[in-house]
Amino acid sequence: MNSHTQTMKCPRCVQPIHRAAETCPHCGFSIADADLRFGSEEVQLRSLTDSAGVLKRGDRGRVEQAMGRIPLMFPQIFVAVYTGALGEIANLRQFGFWLLNRSAFEDVSVDKPNEAGILLTIDPESKAAGMVYGYLLDPFLKESDTFECLSRAHARWLEGKYADGIIKALAQLEIILRKRCRQARRDPESFQRKVMPPSMTGDPVRRIRAGHRNVKEKATMEVQK
Repeated sequence: MNSHTQTMKCPRCVQPIHRAAETCPHCGFSIADADLRFGSEEVQLRSLTDSAGVLKRGDRGRVEQAMGRIPLMFPQIFVAVYTGALGEIANLRQFGFWLLNRSAFEDVSVDKPNEAGILLTIDPESKAAGMVYGYLLDPFLKESDTFECLSRAHARWLEGKYADGIIKALAQLEIILRKRCRQARRDPESFQRKVMPPSMTGDPVRRIRAGHRNVKEKATMEVQK
């Protein structure tokens, strides 16, 4: 499994690139390009953000329960879901990459960096969805895994059953993570590697963490008043 763990697909041209690359050697894409399109300010939001308003009454609780199952089994990981109208389908991959790198998730512990996050993004207007994950999950997930998760949900999303689709996708994600953990226990050396923070995120990630911490500290102070 070591062969794929140092690489990711460029959010623009979808060619494989090294995680530590500042820019894509094929098309020149960098986090700065995503900032120009979506903004350079850090975004504060909850792990379940339904900006598109597609979750019906009662759906949120079911989705949050499905999201919470994965951190219970894998405490180092968190899952986030975002729905919103993004306009052009071609930008969905770039948007997911940008959002995972720029977000300070208010309801996620500061002990869990964005590099340990899995973000599911849904654009109901264009009927598109994507799943991205931080580099700390590289030994355990592949692009084909996220495609499989999305495929399980596709039919339900086409029918407008967004909560059911999200739950299906997360259930498949849970199955895959369980399988990889069993493999890691049997053959730990195949999963052990030195993880180098990718320079495509760099300082923005540190700013997100600081902002995330400030949000939590402020909330604590307000409770104590």
